[in-house]
Amino acid sequence: MKSILLVCLGNICRSPMAEGAVRLALDKTGLTHIETDSAGTSGWHVGSPPDARAVKAALMRDMDISGQRARQIDAADFDRFDIIAAMDQNNYARLRELQPDGSTGRVHLFLEFAGELPVREVPDPYYGREDGFDHALDLIEQAARGLAHYIAARAKG
Repeated sequence: MKSILLVCLGNICRSPMAEGAVRLALDKTGLTHIETDSAGTSGWHVGSPPDARAVKAALMRDMDISGQRARQIDAADFDRFDIIAAMDQNNYARLRELQPDGSTGRVHLFLEFAGELPVREVPDPYYGREDGFDHALDLIEQAARGLAHYIAARAKG
C-alpha cells in the first residue's frame, strides 16, 4: 500500500478535509510514507482552494488544508492510487464509470473504513451551515482512523 485518493464532487469540502484527516491518522500510526491526495469527479472548481468553512473546521482539529488546490480525477489516478475512496454513492458510481478496464486502484466508499456507523455517506456540507462541516469531519475522522488501522494491519502481514 503506497497511495490513497479521497474523492468528492468538487474537491473543495469533503475530500480536502478527508485528505487532511487521513494524512494526520497515517502520521499518528507511523505510516508517513503513504501518499495522500484528493480530487473531484467534476471540474467546476479546478485550481480553487478548499472552501473557507472547510479550512476553518479542519484548523479547529489541527489540520491545515489551506494549501490544497482542487483538481479533477483523471484516468491515470486509477493506476497511481491503491485506494480511491468516494465520499458518497453518487461519486462512487461515477468513479466506477470512469475507471479504466484493467486499472489497479480499488474504489471504495470512504465510510466503509469507519466501522459501525448508521450512515454510509459523508453528507455534502457545501449548501448548509458551518456545523455541517463539523458533522462531516466527525465522520471523516472516524473513517480516517479506520483506514489507517486497516493499512497498518495489512502492512504487518
